[in-house]
Amino acid sequence: MTINEYQKEAMRSVNLESLNDRAKGLSNTGLGITGEAGEVADLIKKHLHHGHELDKEHLAKELGDVAWYLALGATVIGYELEDILQMNVNKLRKRYPDGFDAQKSQHREKGDE
Repeated sequence: MTINEYQKEAMRSVNLESLNDRAKGLSNTGLGITGEAGEVADLIKKHLHHGHELDKEHLAKELGDVAWYLALGATVIGYELEDILQMNVNKLRKRYPDGFDAQKSQHREKGDE
């Protein structure tokens, strides 16, 4: 499955209000990503600080939920996920042409978002 196929398949389960009302779609995206990222963080916290075994399958499912909301956000703003991911790769290649560099991370060029 390609990332764009995933996006299309994921949107089969979207509440159409999120696609028909841009404000609702953006709200659903932002709140959904935040909520699911919190669940990811909680699993990691419990593993690292509370002595729980890392439940990799549960973590993978929560990461999948983050991906679902990413697909929603892309759809709401009219982008394909592949294009968004390529934009990110291009940004990172420009920022770190030779791989990660802490100095470049700490001292970014103006306009580098």
